[in-house]
Amino acid sequence: MTDARRALLISAVCVVTLAVLALVAVSTGEVQMSAPTALRAAFGFGDSGEVYIVQEFRAPRLVAGLIAGAGLATAGAVLQRLFRNPLASPDVMGVTGGASLGAVLVLALGAAQTLIPFGALAGGLFAAVLLAAIGWRAGLPVTRLVLVGLAVQAGLAAAVNLVVVRFPKELAGSAMQWTAGSLYGRTWPEVQGAAIASILVLAALFLQYRTLAVLDLGDESAGTLGVGVSAARLRLLITMVTLASLAAALTGPVSFVALAVPHLVRRLAGRPTAATLAATGLMGATLLVGCDLVAQHLLPVNGLPVGVITATVGAPWLLILMLRESSPAHRRTA
Repeated sequence: MTDARRALLISAVCVVTLAVLALVAVSTGEVQMSAPTALRAAFGFGDSGEVYIVQEFRAPRLVAGLIAGAGLATAGAVLQRLFRNPLASPDVMGVTGGASLGAVLVLALGAAQTLIPFGALAGGLFAAVLLAAIGWRAGLPVTRLVLVGLAVQAGLAAAVNLVVVRFPKELAGSAMQWTAGSLYGRTWPEVQGAAIASILVLAALFLQYRTLAVLDLGDESAGTLGVGVSAARLRLLITMVTLASLAAALTGPVSFVALAVPHLVRRLAGRPTAATLAATGLMGATLLVGCDLVAQHLLPVNGLPVGVITATVGAPWLLILMLRESSPAHRRTA
């Protein structure tokens, strides 16, 4: 089977799995419904109470998980290709930490929730500029730049905690999701803006796919094919930061989806193609929605953030990758 067919098969499996998970998400909770009843309620038919529960509570949470998972995984795949390093991802390098800080500051200033995506985007861009100022000016290799990113992410997470503890009590609960990553309490006013913007950015990213594929050939080859390497890299990096920041505006700093999913898709589908990138987004959405259902219904802890589940799964994965990257055999072949 060719790589393209494997990517299409992965995408088809993810679409079917997502459909099943979506039905479970809208029908399961304190008020149990059958799948047909929940599906009718999602379109405004049936009992008014069930329609209200599905449309105002469960559907926004589901949409936020879908969009954020797809955005994080796609941003991670692009970043790993641009840096040619499997450790590169928005959460490891501080982008989602900066986005979370920007979102929390919007709440701290008492601004409207519709402005949260703008705050997250500003925070994500700030983190990217900070990382560039520290790492690139010092001429660090990419692997050490990733370690600097981990330090930036930790520092920004500490700043988020500091802002949260200084909050008035009535606002602290709303801000806590940006400390661990959560889909709890998502509402349409919070979800709509970031979701629409994320879809537009994903479309813009796929329009730039040919440029990304040419950059995979190496800077010299890309230059001979007429691609302005520096400008193209900057456009793709800004697109990636925007996508990851909008995802963080929906969920907070959910860890390891952006790091692990591109690796899984590469192992299953082979060399990167546009179909592989689409499969990566679908698998990211599937993973985040699935982990959120686990956090909600399968563990005996109420209100467990989905970020705790992804971190539990992803932390060993990051450790394995870092050990592999630092091994002498890998350095000789790099």
